[in-house]
Amino acid sequence: MEQEQIAPKADPAAVLFAWGANSYGQLGLGHKEDVLLPQQLNNFCEPECVRRLTGGGGHSAVVTDGGRLFVCGQNKDGQLGLGHTEDVLCFTPCKFFLGCPVQYVACGWDFTIILTENGQVLSCGSNSFGQLGVPQGPQRCVVPQLIEFLREKVVSIAAGLRHALAATERGVLFQWGTGLASSGRRLCPGQTLPPFLTAKQPSEVTGLENSKAICVLAGSDHSASLTDSGELYVWGSNKHGQLATQAAFLPLPQKIEAHCFQDEKVTAVWSGWTHLVAQTETGKVFTWGRADYGQLGRTLECDEGRKLEKQDSSHPCSRPRKRTPSSLHCLMGATEMGCATLGAGMSMACVVTARKPTSGPQRLCRH
Repeated sequence: MEQEQIAPKADPAAVLFAWGANSYGQLGLGHKEDVLLPQQLNNFCEPECVRRLTGGGGHSAVVTDGGRLFVCGQNKDGQLGLGHTEDVLCFTPCKFFLGCPVQYVACGWDFTIILTENGQVLSCGSNSFGQLGVPQGPQRCVVPQLIEFLREKVVSIAAGLRHALAATERGVLFQWGTGLASSGRRLCPGQTLPPFLTAKQPSEVTGLENSKAICVLAGSDHSASLTDSGELYVWGSNKHGQLATQAAFLPLPQKIEAHCFQDEKVTAVWSGWTHLVAQTETGKVFTWGRADYGQLGRTLECDEGRKLEKQDSSHPCSRPRKRTPSSLHCLMGATEMGCATLGAGMSMACVVTARKPTSGPQRLCRH
């Protein structure tokens, strides 16, 4: 089955703006000064248009509708894939992929995962936690390296703080990088963690044998997968309630029950650093997880606030959060959304000046 569309096709009238933290030049504006108001970027990819954009801890990546990859920002571990470790202040083409169109890019904290249109996955940047999926490789890679263990065609990728995921055309899900293992050992003492949480090369995620993954997502310390039947599975750290459960850590995927989404199938999912957003088949939008910056789009109810106060007094690391998905009526029928995934404070937007209405429901997987 071919990968379902994960972003609208670029429009000829699309314009790219950037603002926010810019300590490493990750906004692509040619300097390292923070920007308070949106600034338009020059058409660096002319005559092509932006298809997708994503950001990491201090670096950014843009994929054009022609499959070219442009990168900028922090590069101390070679996460830009340009063959060196100097920061880059303007969007620069990654020439490694000339003749090999890029489909999607997932930016982790200090590494990058690239999916090509032929279904191959490459990685570059820091490999301190095995997040590049090349266990015999060096501590960092300054040019993209093929993850040879992924022998099947891949249709979806995701990158977290120190782990990464991929879903194949057959719906099999792989994870690598030891980023979730430390939390798992601390929160599940005496319990043997599944191999995919400690693997430095792609390891099949167990517990999903009877489902078919169509896309994967990652937060700082959690993972998620949407299946072709509209079910959402989550695992990893639940520090901020982003897994919609009472457990502190889920070592294996656990389905979020349908009643949490008013018994509707999930058709779209977005993951932030510590919260999630889902859309159902009728267009309803649900949010849950960390809430102390207003990222859930609503204020906590009074009884929730009292519970959180008690949690804060007994657990100094706790933060305001909402464990149960709740709908945002004002976003009913939304066609495009996104979540900031990393803590660098960067924001970018592709503004479309003319847009045709969508022809019908689509499955989306956003990071």
